[in-house]
Amino acid sequence: MSEPPSSGESRDSESEFAFGDRFERIGRSLGERENVHAADIARARSHIEGLRRAVASALDDFSGAARAAGAPHLEVELSEIRTDDKHLRALEFELVRGRHCAIVTAKSRGEVTLVGPFQRGKTEGPCRSFPFDAGPELRDAIGDFLEKFLDAAATP
Repeated sequence: MSEPPSSGESRDSESEFAFGDRFERIGRSLGERENVHAADIARARSHIEGLRRAVASALDDFSGAARAAGAPHLEVELSEIRTDDKHLRALEFELVRGRHCAIVTAKSRGEVTLVGPFQRGKTEGPCRSFPFDAGPELRDAIGDFLEKFLDAAATP
């Protein structure tokens, strides 16, 4: 049976994998490349934060009514905003209940995409996209989107 490495051996092993400033250079290079998109990403973040607040409020109303009607198990999980899984310069949040999922994405190019509802492990979709300034059209689409998601997520 071999003995665990001494602390000296552990340090030698770590130094074997020391990369100097290699990854600092890579980080700086990629950061400088992406920095030109910072203002558009900040605008997308501001937009999706407002959408998430509106969706959270609607879900609070839904959950309260469902609990009052005796169905607390209809609770929906609303994720935090994060970088989109598919698009580096976009942000997203998702709604989940069981296998049912829906995603709202704000892209730095100035559009919102509503994805779903769909079941995890299956093809995502349908998708609908709107410019940030779509106003009432986007509000109505998000209302319809949430209603479809809640209906699908509550159907056995």
